[in-house]
Amino acid sequence: MNEFEKDVQSNRNDAIDSAIGFIVSFVFFMGIFSIGHIVDLFF
Repeated sequence: MNEFEKDVQSNRNDAIDSAIGFIVSFVFFMGIFSIGHIVDLFF
């Protein structure tokens, strides 16, 4: 057995971390797009 498998730093599921990262990046880029679209409508 690998010695790193015995002493893991986090027991959390990687799918949860991946989903949180995807949602945060999606909201960030959606915010940039929304701001650009609002600016385009008014100016």
